[in-house]
Amino acid sequence: MSRLLEGWRVAAKTARLMVGVPDYDGYVAHRAALHPGEPVMTLAEFHRNRIERRYGTGPGSTPRCC
Repeated sequence: MSRLLEGWRVAAKTARLMVGVPDYDGYVAHRAALHPGEPVMTLAEFHRNRIERRYGTGPGSTPRCC
């Protein structure tokens, strides 16, 4: 059962990345491992940041057409 569940998790993560939904859990694990003690964005902040970076809408971002 655990192999099936892990396969499902990998498939779901791959599908999310294919449609542009970033991996918050991966971000949190990265911050904990490589930047301990530094602040971690909330889930809402993380998604807002990813959208701004993807579409160039945040402050200081270069506007993008696509």
